[in-house]
Amino acid sequence: MRILNLKPYKTVFLLLTIWGSNCIAQEGKVSVSQDARFEQLLKEKRKINPSITINDRYKIQIFYGDNEKARKSLSEFKREFKSIDGTIIYESPTYKVWVGNFKSRLDAERSLQEIKKKYPYALLIKQK
Repeated sequence: MRILNLKPYKTVFLLLTIWGSNCIAQEGKVSVSQDARFEQLLKEKRKINPSITINDRYKIQIFYGDNEKARKSLSEFKREFKSIDGTIIYESPTYKVWVGNFKSRLDAERSLQEIKKKYPYALLIKQK
């Protein structure tokens, strides 16, 4: 008969058991530090999002074309009409610049008449 020598295995097992019992798990404390500008950005996003997602509103489209010209058109519009918000909408493959967020068609048409003086191709849009 052959006698197995398990002594080295027992020693390794014993060392691993002792080492494993001395390991410390992670502590349950979490601290988050965020930039103060992050909260300001969230407030701006919350301010903008409700105006985009309301479906029963009227908007005015002032531009339809490529991205660079859409951005330029929106910045020019914001300089001219500071009280009216605007946004760029992407529908493949073109960009649209929509401005305003009007509750009634009458309000939208009044603003459309003023906007058409600067943007003659502007048109009224009702979101679906």
